[in-house]
Amino acid sequence: MSLLLSCQSLSKSFGARTLFEDISLELTDGERLAMIGPNGSGKSTLLKILAGDLEADHGSCTRRKGLRVGYLPQEDQFPPGSTVASVLERALEEQGLEEYQRQTQVGITLGKFEFADPRAAAETLSGGWRKRLALARELIRQPDLLLLDEPTNHLDLEGVLWLEKLLASASFAFVLVSHDRYLLENAANRVVELSRAYPQGYFRAAGAYSEFLIKREEFLAAQSRQQEALANQVRREIEWLRRGPQARTGKSQSRIDRAAGMMANLSELREQNAQGKRVEIDFAGSGRTANKLLTAIDLEMGFGGRTLFSQASFTLSPGDRLGLIGANGSGKTTLLRILTEQLQPERGRLERAGRLSVVWFDQNRQQIDRNLTLRQALCAHGDTVFFQGSPVHVVAWAKRFLFRTEQLDTLVSKLSGGEQARILIANLMLQPADILLLDEPTNDLDIPSLEVLEESLSQFPGAIVLITHDRYLLDRLSTMVLGLDGRGGAHMYADYQQWLAAQERARTAQPPAEKPRKPAALAREKPVKLSYHEQRELAGIQDRIGAAERRVETLQQEAAALGDADYKQLTAKTSELHEAMQSVDELYRRWEELEAKRGGAV
Repeated sequence: MSLLLSCQSLSKSFGARTLFEDISLELTDGERLAMIGPNGSGKSTLLKILAGDLEADHGSCTRRKGLRVGYLPQEDQFPPGSTVASVLERALEEQGLEEYQRQTQVGITLGKFEFADPRAAAETLSGGWRKRLALARELIRQPDLLLLDEPTNHLDLEGVLWLEKLLASASFAFVLVSHDRYLLENAANRVVELSRAYPQGYFRAAGAYSEFLIKREEFLAAQSRQQEALANQVRREIEWLRRGPQARTGKSQSRIDRAAGMMANLSELREQNAQGKRVEIDFAGSGRTANKLLTAIDLEMGFGGRTLFSQASFTLSPGDRLGLIGANGSGKTTLLRILTEQLQPERGRLERAGRLSVVWFDQNRQQIDRNLTLRQALCAHGDTVFFQGSPVHVVAWAKRFLFRTEQLDTLVSKLSGGEQARILIANLMLQPADILLLDEPTNDLDIPSLEVLEESLSQFPGAIVLITHDRYLLDRLSTMVLGLDGRGGAHMYADYQQWLAAQERARTAQPPAEKPRKPAALAREKPVKLSYHEQRELAGIQDRIGAAERRVETLQQEAAALGDADYKQLTAKTSELHEAMQSVDELYRRWEELEAKRGGAV
């Protein structure tokens, strides 16, 4: 395989804090590298160094001559006033293409990424569609290596599935930073974890994510056994040193030095093993034993004349875990707000048990005052919280969520997204609940925190309603799934896999032919009678437009499938596609002429 990029002995610090040091990495053609690690381990920083956007403090990166690198950061930014099409056109400005070639590439990309309106303003797009546009902007440049930093952020489940399919069939190499474990499993062929739990500061293994987990567990177990063996040796040496001066003759000085070295090694090994410590999450139930906590009966809700869902019915009892699935804007968060009684449904009703305690995790984290310090956010009154009836000092409470003591006086606004999520979880744990309503609780959490969150939620005695794009969490936790299609449909499924199978059946079903859009008729003062041939032309023009648009779609798919494999074939296909797109435009113009000539009468 051809070497794309080679980095040797990279180190990076911010102030007194060292993110990583002495990292060496090589990337080749066909590379599908997943990069994981705890929050703050330096994953995003390392990606920026690989992209050339940031300089390492020490070390070097060597790139293959002419290497095209694409970089998708966590935050998506577009020039003010940009449309979907203009973002893609601007990305091609330095490619040296002819105008028709640029337009063809834009058309292909719009189709591949399923953008319906190329004139839509980028700033008005939802978070999920902004992420698609940012990814399209990088891929239209045809990179050899793509660097992706949490690309599933803001994507709904269907968007995550779409991204996974795109990466699985990618012809380019990529480095993927993500906490989506199904995506890691299905897309990566090598995994590297940045963590101080390892002597070199990182651990890597070839194969899928599941294979990485097995090899990592074997390594950490061996390291733990090493610590135990070294601790036994150190204890024996300490006992010897304590025997008194008579035991420490000149001949024993080397043993004394060796004991000091062993104690230093043990201290370092304990520090590495301590890095595996995880956040402690334990939601408290209220102890209620009622069979039914909440019943939703034929709930219906809509906005602006659009029905989001209707006839949504379910019952929540202790131990139930209801997963809500649907595209962004399908009404998932709206349904949660109805369950909290922040909103009233247009139709239907809720039946609630008496004195029901409902705790809500808001994905926007509006329950957190970002002007407070971490100390104030974790402990609003005094320096002690009461958890499950026992007092806990704020320092110990902070450490439970992996906050350092020196962070306590830091403003919440200065903390990372993952740290803010841990604050909200800490506050929710102090509230005994019958029902937990969780709106994207996994955003910004690292994998170790996700694993602890899953375990805690699985043991929570009450009921849970969960919105998440983390398929692993949804699959493991949910005892039932409510799918919302955003067009009024609300369908119950036994689990995530049954919903997934239903989506696959819907995708493979042959969709009905879409009727072409009708042009706005041009106003005329006096209708003009069409000739016999013009009447026949008008009667059949919609079918001709439909056929022409289907041909454009076919040619787009064929051109996209060619990639860079055959330049001559791609050039010929691109020219053919350009002519087909012109044909569609000509047909629409002719339709408008005929409608205008007829005076707009139908």
